[in-house]
Amino acid sequence: MQVREMFNLEGRVAVVTGGSIGLGEQMCMALAEAGASVVVASRKLERCEATAEKLRGLGVKALAVKCDVAQVEDVQSMVDFTVREFGRLDILINNAGVTWGALTEDYPLERWQKIMDVNVTGTFLCCQKAGKVMIGQKYGKIINITSICGFVGKDPEIMHAIGYHASKGAVISFTRDLAAKWAQYGITVNAIAPGWFPTHMSRHVINEKGEILLRHIPLRRFGTGDDIKGAAVFLASPASDYNITGHVLCVDGGYLAV
Repeated sequence: MQVREMFNLEGRVAVVTGGSIGLGEQMCMALAEAGASVVVASRKLERCEATAEKLRGLGVKALAVKCDVAQVEDVQSMVDFTVREFGRLDILINNAGVTWGALTEDYPLERWQKIMDVNVTGTFLCCQKAGKVMIGQKYGKIINITSICGFVGKDPEIMHAIGYHASKGAVISFTRDLAAKWAQYGITVNAIAPGWFPTHMSRHVINEKGEILLRHIPLRRFGTGDDIKGAAVFLASPASDYNITGHVLCVDGGYLAV
């Protein structure tokens, strides 16, 4: 197989949760640019429709679906919709996520629960429902979006978000265990751990603490949308069929290296 074939996603069908804005939208674009059909999913249907329209401009089939990943009925409907429209489901990117900032000693229980419901339970539900389709196909690529926050704590001068950190650590462990369980079905399960990207969730921290953060990033810059695209296509493509499963690919400018 030539290298171009190894990264070719023509004929593949992908679902991206939280795919309407930010890094999710960039990963949708990446999969479409590689030839995949894409289902864009999030809680706000109008945003999904806007992103799907952009993808169709690339010459691929793209559809939008409303989905709250913390609701099992929504997740099942998303999977059923995808299979009904395309006949298969090859790639799942679990990107939907939320955060909340507060001192740990004052952290609201309802916010902690919301974060766990979306970031952890949502990832589980999407993997479970999509995985049943992939098991039947004897093929699938699951990519869970975690964070460098799942590996390390943060200086309180920078950020207070204990719920987010805990949830992303859980996603890392979940990814590794599921990879071991589902390898027998030809399904690879990996994760991407972005570092500091200016997104709707992190922009305020970057705006306030950017100079401090940059001192800890060896490449001395924040990530861009293009920086995430190659990682997503690699883990979704035949290029990672054997050598990569149960892996967490850090896209962090070297943040965890120091």
